[in-house]
Amino acid sequence: MAEPANLDDLPQATVVPKKRARLSVVWIIPILVALVAIGVAIQRILNEGPTITIVFRAAEGIEVGKTFVKYKDVNIGQVTAVQLTDDYGKVEVKAKIAKSAQGLMVEDAKFWIVRPIVSLSGISGLSTLLSGNYIGFDAGKSDRSQRTFTALDVPPIITGQAGRQFVLNANDLGSLAIGSPIYYRRLPVGQVIAYDLAADGKSVQIKVFVNAPYDKYVTSETRFWNASGLDVSVNANGVDVHTESVAALLVGGLAFDTPSFSSQAAGAAANSVFTLYRDRSTAMKVPDPVARRYVLHFRESLRGLAVGAPVTFLGLPAGEVASIGLSFDAAKADIRPRVVISFYPERLIASTEQGASLRAQDEDKSKRDLLLKRLIEERGLRGQLRSGNLITGQLYVAFDYFPNAPKVKINLSPETPELPVVPGPVVDLEAKLASILDKVDKLPLAAIGNDLKKDLEALDQTLQNAKQLLSDVDVQLVPELRSDLEGLQRTLAAVERAMNSADTTLLGADAPAQQELRAALQEFARAAQSVRALTDYLERHPESALRGKRQPTRGAN
Repeated sequence: MAEPANLDDLPQATVVPKKRARLSVVWIIPILVALVAIGVAIQRILNEGPTITIVFRAAEGIEVGKTFVKYKDVNIGQVTAVQLTDDYGKVEVKAKIAKSAQGLMVEDAKFWIVRPIVSLSGISGLSTLLSGNYIGFDAGKSDRSQRTFTALDVPPIITGQAGRQFVLNANDLGSLAIGSPIYYRRLPVGQVIAYDLAADGKSVQIKVFVNAPYDKYVTSETRFWNASGLDVSVNANGVDVHTESVAALLVGGLAFDTPSFSSQAAGAAANSVFTLYRDRSTAMKVPDPVARRYVLHFRESLRGLAVGAPVTFLGLPAGEVASIGLSFDAAKADIRPRVVISFYPERLIASTEQGASLRAQDEDKSKRDLLLKRLIEERGLRGQLRSGNLITGQLYVAFDYFPNAPKVKINLSPETPELPVVPGPVVDLEAKLASILDKVDKLPLAAIGNDLKKDLEALDQTLQNAKQLLSDVDVQLVPELRSDLEGLQRTLAAVERAMNSADTTLLGADAPAQQELRAALQEFARAAQSVRALTDYLERHPESALRGKRQPTRGAN
């Protein structure tokens, strides 16, 4: 039998910890991929631009993933989401902006939708017909970054162009529109970029942009005027027609220039405010430093007289009409047309030979009033409405001398003195014609007509009697007179023949000539007797020369 083993000699079991396995090659690839992905993500985050939000009134033509944000025709972003705002009133567009354009996202940056626009002033956005609408961008000048913007409803006309912007104040917009051209000496140098009502609602503010380098010609003395359509004026020299260009004729336009009488001035600052005049002549008119006002009360219609109508003195321009209205006299219950004129003495002084002395005299109000008083009271200076244009019927106020005008006494102490007037030429002519017609109307035309009718009837009867009398003379008296005259003519011819042959036929007492002479004398005696009888008969009956010889009555001896 085997001997039992000694358990103590047996080796003791010990716990040996398991050794860790080395990293397997299989895990290297996933780790590298993860590291690369992390690196790409970090790089993308570092290189990715901001996401901005743009609020539009309507998202016309904007699509996610297709619509780009462009600046100077370069894509700087892309639309990533389009949704309505919380109040459902507008559209909220989110766009991812490139890292390179991150610095452009400042608080005064502008966004708008670019779409094709066709108007009389031009065509824009034609490229969108193929590529679709996109979001336009204009960089701001602020240093503060921003991520939420409100888009413009109307795209700006000028973006990134050198020049200056100015503001014009006008009574109304007229035919101007956004994009209307601006001219300087008939060269297009800018355009209208915006317009809106003034804060008080009584005028229109028009924003214009003048391109460089022409903006340097806009100074503090520059005048702007409306060059839209045709400028037609009718005067003594004919018809004058002016227009800046065909574009200004169709879509309107503005023009500017600096008057020759203005002093040299520095260029106007950006956003300077100017007055917009209605035409060039008004804009370039020399300003009058002194303006004195007078009132005129006429007794005739003011139809055709307008505010701004000229006032002349002896045919020279001396002022203009300031206002037109009615004046009510409660004491006399009378309403009269009232015209207030602005008188500019500098215009007349400049037309005189002794301008300096008159200017010095005009500066003294008392001397000026004394001169005007003498001209009115002694020389008969009066105001009168006259026709300035027979075609349009326009009137103007003319001051001239009327020595036969009724004498008046004038008071120049009121702030707006009243000057005397006389009726206009047309009114005076109408008054004279009315007076003549009144006198004619008072004539007894009916009685005169009846008497005239009777006289004409009597005259007609007299003419008929005269006609009958002449007929009787021609039939009765004239033949007898003709017969007697022919006999007398024969007798005289016989006497003439006898006298011519007297030398040869009167030699003897019994000569034939003497016998013929006796016969001729007898014939002459009978002719003379007939003439004497005719003369006696005409003396006794002179009416027979007209009515003829009376017919003998029956039974007369």
